Amino acid sequence: MSPLDLLLVSLGGGVGATLRFWLDGLLKGRVRGTALAGFPLGTLVINVSGSLVLGLLTGAGESGALPLPMVAVLGTGMMGGYTTFSTASVETVQLLRSGKTRTAVLNGLGMLVVSVGAAALGLLIGRNT
Repeated sequence: MSPLDLLLVSLGGGVGATLRFWLDGLLKGRVRGTALAGFPLGTLVINVSGSLVLGLLTGAGESGALPLPMVAVLGTGMMGGYTTFSTASVETVQLLRSGKTRTAVLNGLGMLVVSVGAAALGLLIGRNT
């Protein structure tokens, strides 16, 4: 990988992290005062959508429809910065610590299952482009 590719992956990571910060804040503002206020909806939406996009990018790279350096920049960089397994883990533990066991299980296991499903769907679609 060239120095330029590494720089572009790094920049992609910054863009992805910025998108994550913006979308999470937007969703938190929208659910404030609703029944979803205690649920980390932003992290769920971010991780599921990021898994779908990463699957699409990876599948398109595997099929030859997308150059591998672009998969690295958009997939590893941007989607790596956008998705957030660590935040999902911390939010699940915080839900457990606050006595919201069902919500914590739904968040932790639900996010994993739905994100893996989204990634599989993205790969399937991406490979057939």
